[in-house]
Amino acid sequence: MATTIANDSTSNATRHYVRITGRRGRFIEFDYSIGSPELAVELIMPEAAFTEFCAEHHAVQLTPEECARIDRERAEWRRKQVDTGDD
Repeated sequence: MATTIANDSTSNATRHYVRITGRRGRFIEFDYSIGSPELAVELIMPEAAFTEFCAEHHAVQLTPEECARIDRERAEWRRKQVDTGDD
């Protein structure tokens, strides 16, 4: 289910992304985003519901490389906020 995403602001606004962030028993924790994986909501669902959700929304699962890039960008943003004192 992995597909490479665009690394700029020209990402398709109708594309849906998921990033599995953990598991709790029969539940899957994941980030869900539309258009750009950099802005996401955290969700948790039973595995069967997650599979159905992804199919219904034609969601693309982010690759480990894409997740690492997003993590680096978020860490850099947070560092800049601390350095400048902005919230």
